[in-house]
Amino acid sequence: MTTPAEKPEGARERGRLLARAAVVGAGTLASRVLGLARDMALAAVFDRDATDAWWVAFTIPNALRSLLGEGAVTSAVVPLLSEKLANEGDEAARRFFARVRGASLIALTIATILGVLFAGPLTELFAGGYRDRPGELERTAMLTRAVFPYIAFMGTAALGMAALNAKKQFAVAAFAPALLNVALLVATFTLPALLIAGGHDPVLALAVGALIGGALQVVAQWPALRAAGFAERPRFVFDQDVRRVLRRIAPLMLGIGIYSIDLVISRRFLSGLGPGAQSYFSWAMRLCDFPQGIFVMALSTAALPSLSMLAARGDRHELAETWAHGMRLALFVAIPASVLFVVLGEPIVVALFQRGAFDAVAARETARALFWQGGAIWTVAAVRQIVPAFYALGDTRTPVLVSGLDLCAFVALAVALRGPMGHAGVSAAVAGSSAVQMVFLLVGLKARLGTVCGPELLRSSLRTALASAVAGVAGWGAAVAFVPESAAGASAGASVVGGGVARAFPGVAGAFVFAAVFALVAWGLRAPELDEMTGAIRRRLARRKRKV
Repeated sequence: MTTPAEKPEGARERGRLLARAAVVGAGTLASRVLGLARDMALAAVFDRDATDAWWVAFTIPNALRSLLGEGAVTSAVVPLLSEKLANEGDEAARRFFARVRGASLIALTIATILGVLFAGPLTELFAGGYRDRPGELERTAMLTRAVFPYIAFMGTAALGMAALNAKKQFAVAAFAPALLNVALLVATFTLPALLIAGGHDPVLALAVGALIGGALQVVAQWPALRAAGFAERPRFVFDQDVRRVLRRIAPLMLGIGIYSIDLVISRRFLSGLGPGAQSYFSWAMRLCDFPQGIFVMALSTAALPSLSMLAARGDRHELAETWAHGMRLALFVAIPASVLFVVLGEPIVVALFQRGAFDAVAARETARALFWQGGAIWTVAAVRQIVPAFYALGDTRTPVLVSGLDLCAFVALAVALRGPMGHAGVSAAVAGSSAVQMVFLLVGLKARLGTVCGPELLRSSLRTALASAVAGVAGWGAAVAFVPESAAGASAGASVVGGGVARAFPGVAGAFVFAAVFALVAWGLRAPELDEMTGAIRRRLARRKRKV
């Protein structure tokens, strides 16, 4: 039962949630903007065979990173480190972290060595369909071998991020990933010509950029970790605390392993669907990562320490209220993002990417993938808000079981849809399976907490959906109005018309009108989420003025 003394703490954590998420979101915004610039450069500089090889090669260490870094390890370490800090103090938390870092370094070293040695079989597992494209499988394996050590840097950076997040210091860990995109951008524009002159494949520039970017992230975190007391040498001691982490990681790794199987199958399906399929799917996924990473993942990251603290105190009611508060904020961003990409996907893709080697066909095909993946942003956002609540409660099994159901749904849908829909069928399967995952997780969380504040969530979601629908109509109308006259009768996504500025204008105008109308309608409906977000911005600006 909640005591009067505990209630203000839960309310304070909800009040701090948006401020902390704003820090994470600002860092992620910088990273995503640079990532978008990186993808635009990559699409224009390299042809589809090169980008197909790169997306598969980079996916393989990224899948393992989820197991050994930002996924299982971070989700297991943050609750336990938060518990150490709350119950035993800073010194015990530092000793705990040093031992966890030692175990992590061993795992990352072994994974890196094995990945380099077995890059060929791994590539064939992910992209067996490349056998029908002469030289593509060998090229992808070469690139995988070159980029695989990236996992060691990213696993180390992810553990550092866990330590800083447990101390509720989010800024450095949020901004550090932008360094990867800076390194890749520089590599894309400077290294291909040098590599060609030396008789090497120019796409190796991306592997070099990834390795440099990973190393820079580790270096960037070090001053903050040292200031927080988490820069001690790793200790290679497998005591009871490390075993607790491993016990939590085991089911998490199983769940993320299921996700990795999902990823292997999707890449495998795409590898047999012709040149460009991998790239179209990946660029759509990157665009969806933009709203998800800037705000949805920021909220999830900021919420986990607070939820863990409330769970450690046994306060289920405040935990449910804090979780529902984060969910409302996440859906307030995710629902309009879904509508935006469904309605204006093609003009947005044209505005961002159509130049150089990225032609009108690539724009149209990427927009087909974006229609389905973008439409599922809100279900993915819901999943990413629900899972941390289970982790905070120490329940790592339920997400694993639901991940198994998600995998079954994905495979069934992908097998059924890839024939008639091509690569877009794989994106549709991703969308359908994420909806299945959301429903089962929500049912499971309600069983654990007794409530998920359903009426409040439903009212908020319907209000947000109404504002999004009105904005969608207005944005579509604006995009159509600005299609060049030479495309009379064409849709808002007429990607073959006009020069660069003329092509880009429908997407830019449509997105601007969409955002303005959504904000206006949400204000008219008195959406508390809008007031909270704008209030947080006003308070931050006021604090900066006072400092000046």
